[in-house]
Amino acid sequence: MKILFVAELRDESRSKQRLLALRDLGHEVLEVSSVTTNPNYLSLWYRIRWKLGYPIDTVNLNEELPKIAQKFFPDLIWIEKVLTLYPDTYKQIQQNLPHSKIIFYSEDDIFMRHNRSIYLRQSLSLFDLVFTTKPRNLQELPQLGAKKVFCIYQAYDRNLHRPIAMTLEDQAKWGADVSFVGTFERDRAEKMLYLAEQGIKVNVWGPDWQKWRTNHPNLEVVRQGIYNQEYIKVICGSKINLSFLRQMNRDRHTSRSLEIPATGGFMITERTDEHQQLFIEGKEAEFFDTNAELLQKIRYYLEHEPERRAIAKAGRERCVVSGYNHHNRLKVMLTQID
Repeated sequence: MKILFVAELRDESRSKQRLLALRDLGHEVLEVSSVTTNPNYLSLWYRIRWKLGYPIDTVNLNEELPKIAQKFFPDLIWIEKVLTLYPDTYKQIQQNLPHSKIIFYSEDDIFMRHNRSIYLRQSLSLFDLVFTTKPRNLQELPQLGAKKVFCIYQAYDRNLHRPIAMTLEDQAKWGADVSFVGTFERDRAEKMLYLAEQGIKVNVWGPDWQKWRTNHPNLEVVRQGIYNQEYIKVICGSKINLSFLRQMNRDRHTSRSLEIPATGGFMITERTDEHQQLFIEGKEAEFFDTNAELLQKIRYYLEHEPERRAIAKAGRERCVVSGYNHHNRLKVMLTQID
């Protein structure tokens, strides 16, 4: 199949992982990035337009994409959380290429206004299929005009998320008793501060943590994002990996929910129906509801290494046996499109 893949194609992005997986599966994929590397575009006006729901097309995608599509003549046009394309752009492509199907995919909850633009809202009825990772969107997105919606859970990259051998240097740099990788949110910050105040040392990596002001000696915050192999080393070097949901996205599971166990890390995350579908509690991952339960389980597993390692191993096996990787998820998605 010839696939025109349009997304924010940064090297560290999961969009890039899916693109490479489609090529692994034997499809001819032409990639088009929807973001610019020119920092001059990140102006105050750019941020205002984004906030208002009218993001600026920084790469002239609305003019160029119809030309690229007509030249490539794809069977499928895969739009992955691109918020800058106008409805008229999709209509032009459909007029020029009536045989090409157009689908939209987003890991985020696009029923929530902060995860969509006015342009996307006006375009939902034009897609042949909309893929979501949120089951509640199955009923919600048709209210916004989507013709067909399919829910597919998130995934891990089988080529990246796997256990690695840690050198002494790696362990000294990336190792931790308890770690968290992700962006700042007050709820997760307060949970980790609670742990620190109870004597648990927590290492945190991620952007936007300059908003969080604390000098607690048990909470070490590195204000930078880590990706790819550095991310893998943190997971493999940590005795316990925290995974938190994003409340503003109404998450019931996230990509971290699968990437951590697939990498062979011991994961403790919030107890939800979706997490309980993915893993057996106490055997393949651990869950919690309250801060007190989180603290109790962390203290227990820091002191019981054999159990911790057994759960991490079983979590990895569950990911592999159940096919939680991009390759298998994409096969399901392409079947739905056909």
